[in-house]
Amino acid sequence: MNLDFPLILLSLTVVTGLVWLFDILVLKPRRLGRSAASDSAEAGSDPDNARPYLVELSQSFFPILAVVLVLRSFLVEPFQIPSGSMLPTLEVGDFILVNKFSYGLRLPVAGTKVVDIGDPERGDVMVFKFPSDGQTNYIKRVIGLPGDQIRYRDKTLYINGEEVETRFVAALPPVELYQEDLGETEHQIFLTSGKRDPRAEGEWLVPEGHYFVMGDNRDNSNDSRYWGFVPEELVVGEAFAIWMHWESLTSIPSFDRIGGIE
Repeated sequence: MNLDFPLILLSLTVVTGLVWLFDILVLKPRRLGRSAASDSAEAGSDPDNARPYLVELSQSFFPILAVVLVLRSFLVEPFQIPSGSMLPTLEVGDFILVNKFSYGLRLPVAGTKVVDIGDPERGDVMVFKFPSDGQTNYIKRVIGLPGDQIRYRDKTLYINGEEVETRFVAALPPVELYQEDLGETEHQIFLTSGKRDPRAEGEWLVPEGHYFVMGDNRDNSNDSRYWGFVPEELVVGEAFAIWMHWESLTSIPSFDRIGGIE
């Protein structure tokens, strides 16, 4: 079962905040009234010492939860790479940081954009919700923008009728490493020798408000070639840095891959 962490975080923040507010508006005045009417008030007793345990817990955790919610919802969110679809750019076990405001400020959980700051650009490494379920986080590279004509044939990418420039770098059997130039962005991709999937070939016209995305591990990526476009409302943010690599609980965390994402 996949836990909806943003929803859990929002719920905990709201609940602890309401409990704390209820104490301020209702419970604390009652405690002060009882304290003033008792002999203990003359002895200087603190009515806050009689706070219920749930109130104390909420008062302790609400500020922390609120800060985490704001940071995670509007600024930066951490993710872990679960598959090799973005090799060689991102490896399984990479922990990355995603800029949540570069594509506009969105409401937590709902994802509705409330402040329009910018839009995805060709070449960006973008995190988004998988269109089929609207829940699962995916990460791919933006290839096609609204209005673009995309064609992929014989492992060659064309954008608006022009072949995307690639340069052979090295043979790393069973894959070959290439440098791809998307204009504003140059990055490396993998092509698997001898592997060709006719389902990954075709032509697509990117509709308004949508994006066409592909994995850098071109022959081993479940992307727009198979399931279509990413609606703008499912965009989460732009991946911009690797801050740790930890493949599994049985391995040792590594910081050798710290750096920006191209």
